[in-house]
Amino acid sequence: MKPVLMCCSVSVDFDGFYALQGADLKVYPHEVRFLIGPNGAGKTTLLDVICGKTRASSGKVLFYSHDITDMPEHKIVQLGISRKFQSPSIFHQLTVWENMELALKQDRGLFAVLRAKMSEADRDMIITLLQRIELLDYADQKAGSLSHGQKQWLEIGMQLIQFPQLLLLDEPIAGMSAAERERTGELIHEIARDCAVVIVEHDMDFVRRFSKQVTVMHEGKVLCEGTMEDIQQNEKVVEIYLGREEKAC
Repeated sequence: MKPVLMCCSVSVDFDGFYALQGADLKVYPHEVRFLIGPNGAGKTTLLDVICGKTRASSGKVLFYSHDITDMPEHKIVQLGISRKFQSPSIFHQLTVWENMELALKQDRGLFAVLRAKMSEADRDMIITLLQRIELLDYADQKAGSLSHGQKQWLEIGMQLIQFPQLLLLDEPIAGMSAAERERTGELIHEIARDCAVVIVEHDMDFVRRFSKQVTVMHEGKVLCEGTMEDIQQNEKVVEIYLGREEKAC
């Protein structure tokens, strides 16, 4: 099976500080891949490089057959890569429905979108996605009045309406209630039926519960990969990361 994403020896040099030092990563269609590791390991920087927010100093990033290493962010989005950052980026004064409508028509201005007539197909698409993220009953409610977890789901829905082939999530459950966390884990695996998902996450309970493949990063490099069971039995990982996490708990 051909990978959706290949990061080949990717390095990022911030004026002498190497946030990434030859990182390699392969992600396959419909895969849910968790990136874990200590703070400063390079996880978020790797997502930044994939989505074009940060330029690689060396190495390559391939999305199917496309070399996206030096491609601008908007072109990468058009190819089929969507990124959700840790803090929800939604329009608080607009309704949930209006946020989804705006995400559907990103190439237009705000007022043009809100004035434009929507096709029946577009309307059905928004309804289907709002049902998936459990916000259909809140469609006419201002986005700013949603709970933190619901705001996270809304932004995920705003990314899904672009029909990505690769979805990048940065700490999606931060600040969520236990019920919201559980639903988010289920939602991630539902999304993977349609596209690959890469998640940066620090919550090890969540990773244990919902991971299939895990990549551990340390000092800008990939330390190891495998199932969570494999990772937990790796002495280096226990020494530099999991052991530290257990002590913190």
